[in-house]
Amino acid sequence: MNYLLPLLSVLLGFSAALWFQPKGKKNLKLLLAFSGSFLLSLTVMHLLPEVYESGNAKVGIYIMVGILFQIILEFFSKGAEHGHVHGHDKLTQMPWLLFISLCIHALLEGFPVGHHHDLAIGIAIHHLPIAIILTTFFIHAELNKTALFLFMFSFAIMTPLGTLISDYLPFLNNYYTEITAVVIGILFHISSTIIFESSEGHKFNIAKISMIILGIVLACFV
Repeated sequence: MNYLLPLLSVLLGFSAALWFQPKGKKNLKLLLAFSGSFLLSLTVMHLLPEVYESGNAKVGIYIMVGILFQIILEFFSKGAEHGHVHGHDKLTQMPWLLFISLCIHALLEGFPVGHHHDLAIGIAIHHLPIAIILTTFFIHAELNKTALFLFMFSFAIMTPLGTLISDYLPFLNNYYTEITAVVIGILFHISSTIIFESSEGHKFNIAKISMIILGIVLACFV
């Protein structure tokens, strides 16, 4: 299931966007708010205590490296990791910078999943609305259907691939704490950005606050 959940969530989001072609963003933004709070809660309650219990004095530095690395990735992806895509220009070829940065982001997310099944759930919930938003964006940009499928399928397999690499390359276990700390930094940045960007003008309302609270509460029982 650690491999299947993130994969299936992207494919489900891709299929849903192709089938329904959603036009309104309100429900997607609420789903993003839920996914952001759920992912942030899992990170704080499960991953963060584990890396600090390791006794590694440089954990904080690696977390900051993860935050900085994600900021650099977003320079190329324009924030697609948290659903921040817009524009109506027609795409005549694969957006390679977006593709590479998203794949790196998804790959790194997969490394701690082998040790935390609950994180697989969080990433799956996180990837579902992102897949819908990305697919809808590419449909409106008239990206070639073959390129669209290859983009989304590659994005779908990156997190399971990261989990597979961490499971079958034993030497990476020597750096598990450092890698996990970097991923924590990435997830901190992504989830907090999602929470604050999932409403117009960064304003909170009852529906959004309810989804955020629901995400936190459910994470407590995972």
